[in-house]
Amino acid sequence: MEDIPDASDRNEKAAPPPLLVEAVGYAENRHWEVAPGAWLIDDGGGGVRCSCGDRRCTLPGAHPLDADWARTASAGPGAVRSWWTDRPRASILLPTGRSFDVLDVPETAGCLALARMERMDLQLGPVVVQPAASGRIGRRLHFLVLPGAAARLPEMLRRLGRPPGRLDLVARGEGDWTVAPPSRIGSLGYAQWARSPSALNRWLPDAAEVIGPLAYACARETPSVRAGRAARPAPVG
Repeated sequence: MEDIPDASDRNEKAAPPPLLVEAVGYAENRHWEVAPGAWLIDDGGGGVRCSCGDRRCTLPGAHPLDADWARTASAGPGAVRSWWTDRPRASILLPTGRSFDVLDVPETAGCLALARMERMDLQLGPVVVQPAASGRIGRRLHFLVLPGAAARLPEMLRRLGRPPGRLDLVARGEGDWTVAPPSRIGSLGYAQWARSPSALNRWLPDAAEVIGPLAYACARETPSVRAGRAARPAPVG
């Protein structure tokens, strides 16, 4: 007699891939443009390689599939659904410089700034935690802000007395992207939300509203400042 799968088996097989669900949700619910990116392939020996085929890829699972990605990125749920139906493991890339720019900082500084901004009751947008990229140490936090931050960042830092280039604080704008959860990046984990998109953060902050706490936290966590704190003698009590 032929085995007939039960209802739970049929439901499991019918469940859409998680990346498809999330990619369509970003387009449908947030009206963010989305583009499929490369993905990771297990090499059978406990490691992973990028689907692009380049053994020396510096952004495994975290870069566009082709040079025309920025033009073809779409917020149309139908197009997005079709892409991830064809490539269910593709990472989710969100182009910056359109619906938002990104302020990219080290995780330690980002968490310090996030706590400070929450105490100040500042308006905050979604925040992505990115695993460490190839050749870099530590995870990154990507703060989503209104478009235009990349062009204005140097001047905003000068006004704060922070010369551009002195801080590990990068603005990502036109022509760049951020990798959206739950994409798998490199061998060190998945992109995830520190602050998920919600009805409360649909309206993004202007970069000028959050640059102060971010710049302060980045300056506080520079190697020279950390070394100075570590070298101070312990208080005598």
